[in-house]
Amino acid sequence: MRRTRAGERLLLGDGRGRLADAEVTGVGRDSLTLRVLARRQVPAPRPTVTLAQALIKGDRGELAVELATEAGVDAVLPWRAARCVARWEDGPRGDKALARWRSTVLAAAKQSRRAWLPEVAEPLDTRALAAYFAGGGGRAALVLHEAAGTPIAEGVRALAPAGSGPEELVLVVGPEGGIADEELDLLCSAGARPVRLGPQVLRASTAAAVALGALGVLTGRWAGHSE
Repeated sequence: MRRTRAGERLLLGDGRGRLADAEVTGVGRDSLTLRVLARRQVPAPRPTVTLAQALIKGDRGELAVELATEAGVDAVLPWRAARCVARWEDGPRGDKALARWRSTVLAAAKQSRRAWLPEVAEPLDTRALAAYFAGGGGRAALVLHEAAGTPIAEGVRALAPAGSGPEELVLVVGPEGGIADEELDLLCSAGARPVRLGPQVLRASTAAAVALGALGVLTGRWAGHSE
């Protein structure tokens, strides 16, 4: 606020798709006076993409959700996968880790001028994750896996054989140690499709952002959409 001057333009948002262009007309010690120039409503992209991100040790988890937010993710599910090195136990330490993810997402949304603020849910285990998208209900899931035989483009096309796809796409990214076989079996039995991004094996902290870029093009989320 100290560097803001009268006459500067600001972009305001409520995190729910409403944006306003404003001009600073006055600067106080702890306040700004603004004149709203224009308002607009930005529709949410379709399909929405929810990232089930396995917990990652250290600040790489925060990097993962930061990059995913900049790449357009709509919601984040912190996933307690079997091979996670990081453990968010119930209590103050787990609450603190979750708060860091949420504050990281908020900062990244502001930096990238997002009209929609992604929600970061409470952490869940593999069974709860499978139950989240099991049974359809407009949801479908893709699991990023280095051994999958299906490229992500083919997996997306399979979700929309007649030109219409799911309302919500759940993107599952495993931990540093990979997704355990029994977890992959459980997710697939709930309807998830394993897919691969390419020949390289990406880090758990960067895979989601790369996949979101691909989904932005493959699903038309980026076509004619601007926040």
